[in-house]
Amino acid sequence: MTAPEGRGIAASSSFTGFTDLSGPAETFRILHVSTGNVCRSPMTERLTRHALTHRLGPDVAGDLIVESAGTWGHEGASMEANAATVLAEFGADASGFVGRELLDEHVIRADLVLTATRDHRAQVISMGHSAGLRTFTLKEFTRLVRAIDPATLPDPLDEGVVERARALVRAAAALRGWLLAPSIEADEVHDPYGAPLTYFRSVGEEIDQALEPVVTALTGLTARA
Repeated sequence: MTAPEGRGIAASSSFTGFTDLSGPAETFRILHVSTGNVCRSPMTERLTRHALTHRLGPDVAGDLIVESAGTWGHEGASMEANAATVLAEFGADASGFVGRELLDEHVIRADLVLTATRDHRAQVISMGHSAGLRTFTLKEFTRLVRAIDPATLPDPLDEGVVERARALVRAAAALRGWLLAPSIEADEVHDPYGAPLTYFRSVGEEIDQALEPVVTALTGLTARA
């Protein structure tokens, strides 16, 4: 089976904010997972891409690749209309999205898997492929990232964002047993499928707030006003 192509932030290599490493181009793949891949994971995918582009500039080299899939994914489906509306309100691009069912290839290729719920995390880990150390719920990863001293991570200007991202995942995995969630609910992003737009908006805000420290840690850059 041919591995699916990822959804890169951009294909251009003209962004000069980071060192152009010699040798083969390296990438870091972030996979967002929910159930149907029409609500939560599409919103998280596109909000991540939007935030990374905002930090790194429109011509980012494409070494951070963001994609999504669903454990019961609606293969070929469009994003839910309310999800697309919420993305537009954040200024993120919802166009061209196509739903996917989670496959082994997606997990194998991912350097970091962020799931909507603990159940999704368990399903990804149960697929094997040594996924345990690189699979977290989104909110779990946010909690762990906040505890990591950014000074201990590689400088993206010297070693690149890929090395920084890999180090961040290793550091988060090492902390997992020490920083437990205060409750099960603390690690969950609930499904807005079938809910009114107001609920989709609350979920979008929840996702966006969880992503902010993650994107800052990945890039070493805070949000630009």
